[in-house]
Amino acid sequence: MATARTSGPDALDAALIACATGTADTFAPVYDALSPAAYGTALAVLRDPDHAAEVTQDVMVELWQTAARFDPARGSARTWVVTLARRRAVDRVRSEQARRHRDQRDMDQSGATAQYDVVVEHVEQRLEAAGVRRCLGSLTQTQRDAVLRAYYGDRTYREVAEDLGASLPTIKSRIRDGLIRLRTCLGVDHG
Repeated sequence: MATARTSGPDALDAALIACATGTADTFAPVYDALSPAAYGTALAVLRDPDHAAEVTQDVMVELWQTAARFDPARGSARTWVVTLARRRAVDRVRSEQARRHRDQRDMDQSGATAQYDVVVEHVEQRLEAAGVRRCLGSLTQTQRDAVLRAYYGDRTYREVAEDLGASLPTIKSRIRDGLIRLRTCLGVDHG
């Protein structure tokens, strides 16, 4: 089958209309032409490359699934994908803000009603800290470095990867494995 041309706006619109057939070879050039616009739009709203990549993937799947609804009389394919990306990114921001507000409200409510003994809390915190220090010693050096930088150094996974000169997936694996070992060592329930 011939590959759809997407060199101009009209050709891109025609290629998107052709995607309504549902065949992958008609969507590939549309994906190649429009995913950078979706990613750029999402990144401008979210300011996080990983979240922007997730939103771009969601938008491109939606574009694939709803190609039959595209109407070039209402706007170009590029305009449609940018609109979808902006809406998804804004939804992601709102969802994250709502989650933070819920978490803060829950913490405020639980903190307001909790009555506790300050001395007991202080002793428990010191015992927990000693347990964490002991368990950190059970990690491999690479796991310990990654976990300490991420959680005690207040660094993002991406920043930890840059600091340690390792790839992001490697750092995520190290941190995940280290946290699993810490949970086991501390006797924390995984469920």
